[in-house]
Amino acid sequence: MLELIQQIARLHQAGREIILVSSGAVAAGRERVSHREFSRSVPARQMLSAIGQSHLMRIYTDLFDIFSIVVAQVLLTRDDLSHRTRYLNARDTLQTLLEQRILPIINENDTVATEEIRVGDNDNLSALVASALESDLLVILTDQGGLYTADPRSQPDAQLIEQVTQIDDKLLALAGGAGTRGGTGGMVTKLQAARTATLSGVTTVIAAATAPEVLARLAAGEAVGTRFAPVGTPLESRKRWLLTDRPQGAVQVDAGARRAMLARDGASLLPVGIVAVQGDFARGATISVLDPDGAELAHGLTSYDSDALRLLCRKQSHQIIELLGYSYGDAAIHRNNLVLLLPA
Repeated sequence: MLELIQQIARLHQAGREIILVSSGAVAAGRERVSHREFSRSVPARQMLSAIGQSHLMRIYTDLFDIFSIVVAQVLLTRDDLSHRTRYLNARDTLQTLLEQRILPIINENDTVATEEIRVGDNDNLSALVASALESDLLVILTDQGGLYTADPRSQPDAQLIEQVTQIDDKLLALAGGAGTRGGTGGMVTKLQAARTATLSGVTTVIAAATAPEVLARLAAGEAVGTRFAPVGTPLESRKRWLLTDRPQGAVQVDAGARRAMLARDGASLLPVGIVAVQGDFARGATISVLDPDGAELAHGLTSYDSDALRLLCRKQSHQIIELLGYSYGDAAIHRNNLVLLLPA
């Protein structure tokens, strides 16, 4: 753990934004109860996770304190990342932590997770988080050097596959087999995670945790392990989705907002530019943006629900907290969550 944390600390101190998705809560729980034997039932596993989570975070806190890095614990389930409001809240929390130079440490919330809402392994959890935050790079560290043409533990002549452009059934077949004794997944889950991340536009690397300075080398663009090319950029992936997602409502804007949105650099849609709100929708919904003549100008993800936007119509952004009692930012729709349907 210390070797990994030293590498993370150097990248963090160099200005990189890093999120650590960690396993180990159940194993830490077993250690705390002196490796007593328990049944393999879900309640027993959840009990060990509850015991181990605080122990694991204490170790992380103590080790990161050596480098004067403050860490934060974030526990997630699949439900948190599939339920729109909880997804937005989790994303906002993580982005705020990063903005404050606090390093989030994420694990699955095993203590409360049921089978229906479990991600099940930290490989796929890391991919979901990387996709949500539009990360530049997802690194999955393991006990293998990457993806090989065969299992290198049993076939010494197996060759490392350095570059992958498409994850298909043939590639998944190469990854058969279980994970390590202390883990919950094998290479299959890592490929599943890589497929999720790359479809969201996130470059993904599977590499050996024991490779010297593996994180620094990957951050510098060096070829280590197996690299999976993204399918487009995160922004392109989201905008493709916005183009096809059915709008749940609409806002109509004035001529000034239309000009700002169509400008070369593009602009976020501010409440002051909205003249009317149509329909009822929740925060985070896909909505249409209509120009002064009622023509569809754009699709976007709204930062506020329809009731809030009705209160904010024609209002300055600095009035948001005064009017609502809270704020999700100055923009009704941030430019990164907006795709134009008319040429700029």
